[in-house]
Amino acid sequence: MKLSAWRVALRIARRDALRAKGRSALVIAMVALPVLGVTGADVVFRSADLSPAEKAVRIMGQAAAELEMVERGSAVLQAPDPSDGLSVENPTDDLKPGDVPRHTPEQQRALDTAPGDLVKQLLPAGAVLVPEREGPNTAASSVMGLLSTRVNEMDLNDPVWQGRVDLVKGRAPANGHEVAVTPAFLKRSGLKIGERTAVRGLEADPFTITGVYEYPGELTASELFAPPGTLIDRLATPPGASRGPATGTDEPVRWLVKLPAGADLDWRKVVELNRYGFSATSRAVLIDPPARADVPFYVKADERSQNQTSYFDRTSVVILATVVGMALLEIVLLAGPAFAVGARRSRRQLGLLAAAGGDRANVRAVVLGGGIVLGVTGAVVGLGLGVSLVALLRTQAEEYSGRRFGHFALQPLDLIGVLVVGLVTGLLAAVVPAVQASRQDVVAALTGRDSLKPPNRKLAVLGLLMLGGGAALALLGATSGVGSRSLAVLGGSVVAELGMVALTPYLVGLFGRLGRWLSLGPRLALRDSVRHRGRTAPAVAAVMAAVAGAVAVGVYTTSVAEQNRREYVAHGPSGSVLLGRGWLSGTDAKLLPQMREAVERSIPDLGPRADVQNVYYKGDCSENSSCGYISVDLPKEIRCPVLDPGREFAPGEAERILSTDTRCQTDNRRGNPYGALTAGDATLLHNLYGVTDPAAGQALAAGKAVVFDPRYLKDGKVAVQFREPADLSTGPADRKQVSHEIAVDAVLADTSVPSPGQAVISPATAAGLGFTTTSVGSVWLPGAAPSDGSQQKADGALARITDRSLLTVERGYRSQADLVTLGLTVFAGLVALGAAGIATGLAAADSQRDLTTLAAVGAEPRIRRSLSGFQCGVIAAMGAVLGVVCGIVPGVALRKVESAGGSYPGISPEELANQAIVVLPWPTIAGAVVVLPVLAAALAAVLTRSRITLLRRSG
Repeated sequence: MKLSAWRVALRIARRDALRAKGRSALVIAMVALPVLGVTGADVVFRSADLSPAEKAVRIMGQAAAELEMVERGSAVLQAPDPSDGLSVENPTDDLKPGDVPRHTPEQQRALDTAPGDLVKQLLPAGAVLVPEREGPNTAASSVMGLLSTRVNEMDLNDPVWQGRVDLVKGRAPANGHEVAVTPAFLKRSGLKIGERTAVRGLEADPFTITGVYEYPGELTASELFAPPGTLIDRLATPPGASRGPATGTDEPVRWLVKLPAGADLDWRKVVELNRYGFSATSRAVLIDPPARADVPFYVKADERSQNQTSYFDRTSVVILATVVGMALLEIVLLAGPAFAVGARRSRRQLGLLAAAGGDRANVRAVVLGGGIVLGVTGAVVGLGLGVSLVALLRTQAEEYSGRRFGHFALQPLDLIGVLVVGLVTGLLAAVVPAVQASRQDVVAALTGRDSLKPPNRKLAVLGLLMLGGGAALALLGATSGVGSRSLAVLGGSVVAELGMVALTPYLVGLFGRLGRWLSLGPRLALRDSVRHRGRTAPAVAAVMAAVAGAVAVGVYTTSVAEQNRREYVAHGPSGSVLLGRGWLSGTDAKLLPQMREAVERSIPDLGPRADVQNVYYKGDCSENSSCGYISVDLPKEIRCPVLDPGREFAPGEAERILSTDTRCQTDNRRGNPYGALTAGDATLLHNLYGVTDPAAGQALAAGKAVVFDPRYLKDGKVAVQFREPADLSTGPADRKQVSHEIAVDAVLADTSVPSPGQAVISPATAAGLGFTTTSVGSVWLPGAAPSDGSQQKADGALARITDRSLLTVERGYRSQADLVTLGLTVFAGLVALGAAGIATGLAAADSQRDLTTLAAVGAEPRIRRSLSGFQCGVIAAMGAVLGVVCGIVPGVALRKVESAGGSYPGISPEELANQAIVVLPWPTIAGAVVVLPVLAAALAAVLTRSRITLLRRSG
């Protein structure tokens, strides 16, 4: 076709679009919505993707580099940006007992020299080090109680911090009685600038909040900023509390580096610092990184990986492309009937065009022109709205993602690509109506008569082959290797759905055979849908695609929910209230009585309280990480050999035993959060384990252990294994734990809560065995579970004491899948209603002569409503039935993939069966097959006018 002919076609298309404003707005909206989403995602992604210079500012502010002593006496291999990868090579690794580590001269120098002095010797003359001091994780007072926070010391008036820490409002702290805070701390604490907060351990000397500073790359951080030397040294670090990177001294191990004018920290210098155990992030290196072959870290990583690391990236790209493609297909299927409506209502005009000498290409161009006009318009509208929404909601988007944009980025090539996608979507939606319009008989078009053609048998055969092949690929491919499983399921599901789309016109004809058993209204609607497959098939396919997606996800989420329900292990009897001290250290155990009182004041009628004590070998594990380990073990003859202490296995031998030895394939999941061996009295047995037999309490008081799994009991005794704390004084080579096993008199108790691998002893028995006990919580068992309001009240009361407590009410398994499935079902229903409604609008135009005939022979006015309703309901019903069939395949295949990938050596038969379970989402299926067609029919009937206008006969 000539360009002038296309200009005429586009002018006609533009005029038709302006005439049918409602239909045009519908198509524009369908094209604009995905374009809006893609545009917004692209702008957000590009804006959040920092340039090397912006990344350097986030890491080191205005400094030239950031250095950190990773491990003294070791060498470091790092990527140009250490956050992309870093490894440590220690001479003591893989040493046998008695061997002497061999340090390089650089490593020995790092051992002999303080890190701060060493780094000054290695840097150019005139370099200035700004220490980064991070204190212990602690808590500070808030309006409600205590709030976990981190503490840092830095001079916020020093310009070197700008870009890494930015002022939001207020000012920097000026003395030792002032602090600045992050926005997250201010929001969560309920405090304001000018008010005071007290750091735990320094309650007598609270700090005034003078300003708010944020980390642009970590907006959710909750921190306090104090001037150097004013806070951290005053904090008494609780034993076992976590601090920043340590070297065995309290001196700083991380610095920002200011270099004199003209000096730089290039890659060669970074590699030199690595040999001394330092990692270095250099501004110059980030902006101008070295070649990959010049980075030892990458060279070694490439040797190990042998090009095996790109699979997940490739898979992600394939999955993303497929999801985008299927979304565009859905839009094409939805918009196609709308263009068919336009072509049908312009039928006489297109017939006149053909009668005046226009060929099929000219007719196709007019309909395709509508796709171009509406596709471009929708793309431009979506593009403009997407960019505008990101600009308007930039602050909210940054806060949601937890980091600031580097800049507001609009990539021209990306946006042009998005416009092309919108144009192509409009064109594809108009292709089938254009071809159908070009093939219509000119006389039939001018007289308004239908020219019906049977469905294409070749297309139906192709669709059947694609459907069968895709289903087989998805189901059989789910059992192949890890690398190909997801791609096989994804590709097979897509091929099967496309095959179903191709097969839809033929299946619509098969549905027509049901008409003989229907009453007049549904029979007319079904006959009309079969006669006009050109408008019915795309709408049915669109409904099918939406329902198939909802059913597929519904099969997966419902099956996972059932698996989780079967694997759920209750913390205690139904309705029990469990209080734990959480991550409170032993120093803070004094808060536990206050926490108990707060719970009892907040929740009425709790009943008797049972206090829980953990049993340790040497000291409280919250105070000392080397406290030993205690476990309750099975008798040796039924215990998995891999779990025997002190045994060593050849490479692969342990995995073989786990896979083949039935003793290793047992389910030992524990329910309550207090550990394998707890200490308490008869009330604890009742409240935590549901034991009602008084004999068990009497045996506990007599010094016996109470167990709940008969496998653990042998000859009236249970095996308790405890391990000596690891000896860290002789270096990594000798970090072996010595194990002991003792037999304790025990009895078996019936419990209402599955508790394999657990036992209870009295505190006196624990002391007699040489163990120590520490209070870790309490348990109540009221007659009925507390209300949500009572639990929230208790949570609020606990928050005034500490933010580290754990309060749990055992309410049984609660599935979140129902909400997801409901949301997907509603979405699929809206899409299906839209598709059916579009097709019904087209059917109303096509059925005008039938309605006129019916009116002429005495049909009631409501026949128009009932016929429109049944037409819409028939389309929704056909699409829903096909969608259910089509959606079950990928849902089942996804479960097979997860089952195959979740297997591991030693998995129990029960867990394996739970992973493979498939449950159909019957409410979703019923809603799609029954409720959706009825709702579609009702809405179409309500929104259709009853009055029938008698028209003159055409031709």
